[in-house]
Amino acid sequence: AAEKIRLIPQDFFAELCEQIIQHLNHKIPGIDTAELCQRIQTSGVDINVDDLAKIANTLSFLFSTAARNNLSTEELITTLGSGISTLPKHAVQVIRHVWNEQGKAIAVSEDARDMATVGQFVDMKWKLGVAMSSDTCRSLKYPYVTVTLTVADPSGQITDKSFEMSIPQFKNFFRQFKEMASVLETV
Repeated sequence: AAEKIRLIPQDFFAELCEQIIQHLNHKIPGIDTAELCQRIQTSGVDINVDDLAKIANTLSFLFSTAARNNLSTEELITTLGSGISTLPKHAVQVIRHVWNEQGKAIAVSEDARDMATVGQFVDMKWKLGVAMSSDTCRSLKYPYVTVTLTVADPSGQITDKSFEMSIPQFKNFFRQFKEMASVLETV
């Protein structure tokens, strides 16, 4: 990860660290590595989404472990310095600054994070479509609903999950949501 971190400009690395801290503090649901990666690539850096996601996971683990162990800024930096592969100087400076400014806030909320082992729902989009025909069937006229769920996994990576449903399936899906809403109103 240290070699890939060297590629990332300091301002983007700082933004990634800030987003991770915000995620650990439950202020944002996750880190949109695809969007950040696109902006880094636009700036001329050759990095892919998978590498950026690995860096985000590593930093998330670093910050959450430091919070769990209640490390001071100097203890964290000393620990980083004793690692097998050394981080670039700009990365250590950013980590020092972010941890010094916002690290103590995660120590308080880290207990709540330990309980969150499932993803977090971020957004849902849907659209209605009609299949008119196919190469095997001339006249389908089959309506369907496409649903896209945006979910942040426990490490903070945001992903989209899409699926299609027939109209009867969608009606059942909708009925279940209404049932959940009525139960939530009683809580």
